[in-house]
Amino acid sequence: MTERRGRGDGGLHWDKKRQRWIASVTIGYTPAGKRIVRRGSGKTKTEAKAKLKKVIRDHEDGLAIAATGYTVANAVNDWLAYGLSNRSQATVDKYQTLAATHVIPKLGARKLRELSAQDVEKWLAANAKTLSSSTVGILHSMLNRAVRRAMARDKVKRNVVELCTIPKGQEGRPSKSLTLVEAQALLDAAEGTTLEAYIVLSMLIGARTEELRPLHWDHVDLIGRPEQDPPVPPSVMVWRSVREGGDTKTRKSRRTLALPKRCVVALTRQRDRQIEDRKAAGKDWHESDLVFTSTVGTQLDAANVRRAFRRVIKAAGLNPKDWTPRELRHSFVSLMSEAGVTVEEIAPLVGHAGTRVTEAVYRHELRPVLLHGAATMDKIFAHATAKEP
Repeated sequence: MTERRGRGDGGLHWDKKRQRWIASVTIGYTPAGKRIVRRGSGKTKTEAKAKLKKVIRDHEDGLAIAATGYTVANAVNDWLAYGLSNRSQATVDKYQTLAATHVIPKLGARKLRELSAQDVEKWLAANAKTLSSSTVGILHSMLNRAVRRAMARDKVKRNVVELCTIPKGQEGRPSKSLTLVEAQALLDAAEGTTLEAYIVLSMLIGARTEELRPLHWDHVDLIGRPEQDPPVPPSVMVWRSVREGGDTKTRKSRRTLALPKRCVVALTRQRDRQIEDRKAAGKDWHESDLVFTSTVGTQLDAANVRRAFRRVIKAAGLNPKDWTPRELRHSFVSLMSEAGVTVEEIAPLVGHAGTRVTEAVYRHELRPVLLHGAATMDKIFAHATAKEP
């Protein structure tokens, strides 16, 4: 007589369609009273029971097992669809492009449960041969967050991506700054163009390009309050950004900056030019109160600015392929540092809470040679130097 299986041992049957043995066991019930069943399959009874034991062990450890067909592509696409809330559309588009170009074609077909640290390391190393260190780091971060999200939803036991180090990629295009002569040539070339005020503000107050595009006229004071003691100069409030939510890069990036005279002149011309554009556009004008707009009043996007910037760069006698609007901010830091302004004074002007970010991002623009000590000691010991033969 066949021995009766004990309670909890589950069932074992032959699946004719799949041509496999199926071991199953009930591990509990849902709140609605439906049985929760776990199964394991194999070509033999022993293999099926072994698979079931592993499933039960994982369940007891608090690890639900995903369907065996869940792939890296499934995890990445799920993260792209639901894990990027509160991110700008530009950021989402960038991640989607990177995923479609570098992640899914190479790792997408791999079952997530079978993805190994070695798979990830080989993939990162291959990308490091052609991509910059920054891009390789972004790819690692994307995959890491996708797998972490999958793990939180019981699709995989552990995140092997976290176990992998990020290799050094290719040297990216180094940021650079204009010399004083080049900066002057660019300012002269910009005069009278539609991008004049944009270039002047970027160069002379160090505002980010994403802070200038959403700048409103109600945050610009072209007169100041000269009657006060001390007088309040013309200024601009850098409070907005094209980032998601409309705020600056960080809350501490909000700052009110005094305007150099050249900025006041350029902004006055911009206001007059915009009045003429409004008249010419008539009913097609889009009222937005933005400082920088198209000829019909709509906000400029990054592509608009780049195209106009290249034309001005070319007119200044520089190679348009060598420069981007973002490097006007680098030039601001460089020119300030060249003039003897300390990093402690520059940091708040560019919207940094401290000097750490300023030194890290703009290290090439900062002048490391401190001259004050040598100049002072030369004065102190001037008499001794004069006595030398």
